[in-house]
This record gives sequence, structure tokens and C-alpha cells, in this order.
Amino acid sequence: MSSVVPVQSDHVEVAEVVGAVILDECGRAFVQRRSASRRLFPNCWDIVGGHVEPGETPEQALEREVAEETGWRLKDVVRLLGEFDWTGSDGLRRRERDFLVTVEGNLQAPHMEWDKHPEYRWIGADEIDLMLEHRAPYDDALRRIVAAALS
Repeated sequence: MSSVVPVQSDHVEVAEVVGAVILDECGRAFVQRRSASRRLFPNCWDIVGGHVEPGETPEQALEREVAEETGWRLKDVVRLLGEFDWTGSDGLRRRERDFLVTVEGNLQAPHMEWDKHPEYRWIGADEIDLMLEHRAPYDDALRRIVAAALS
């Protein structure tokens, strides 16, 4: 993957964001609930991920985010699941790219950042609507991303 620099669109900076969908041996996706105190998407279910920091490639950002949020080690980036632009309640425009990844580590015992993500679950296709909880009616992007990983 190439190195990421802020993207200019109509002279507005767009921050780069990456997300990782991790599947267990049963084909279920790892999701974590954002805490109620989070500025963006409080109490929403989310995938592992975050902003690409200056000088990082998307793969390096995935590796860092997986380690920070779960304690697991990124093994492989399998494929791109989707890409979309969004603007948060903070007014910052973002371009998000989400990937199906494999990891190494004990999938039954993630090392969570409990203050940021107080709950986690492994969900199958029959639980995919969990991704819509506490989100705006039109905000189904992550549901579609997780669905793509589970199909």
C-alpha cells in the first residue's frame, strides 16, 4: 500500500481513516461498543480502526490500531471491503477504507481499551443489525462493511 497524505477536495482537507474487520474461526466478526463518553458515535458498535497518522501507510495504521484496540497482531490484509467519505459531528471530513484482515493472538481474550470500548462481541450475519444501534437512520455504512466481510 502506498503512503497516505491528506487528500484535498475543493480545498478542504480530508482525514484518512482505516478499519479492520476481524473474523474468528466460526466466521463471526469482532465488534466493539464505543463508550458513552466518546465524542464521535457514542454507544455505537464499531469495528477496530482509526485515523492514519502522519507518515503512516494504511497498513501501518491497521497494524497499530489492531494492536492498540485488541492486543492482537495484524497478520495479513486480505482485501478491501469498502471505501466511503463521511463528516463527523466535529465537522472534519474523512475518507474511510475498511479491510478484511487476519490477526494473531488469543481471539477469546482481547486486550481492550476498556475506557474507550467497554464491550465487545463476535457477531454473525443474523446479528448484523446490531451495527445500526444508536446510529442515524441513514448511517448504515459499517453494517454494509461487516456484511461484506461475512458474505
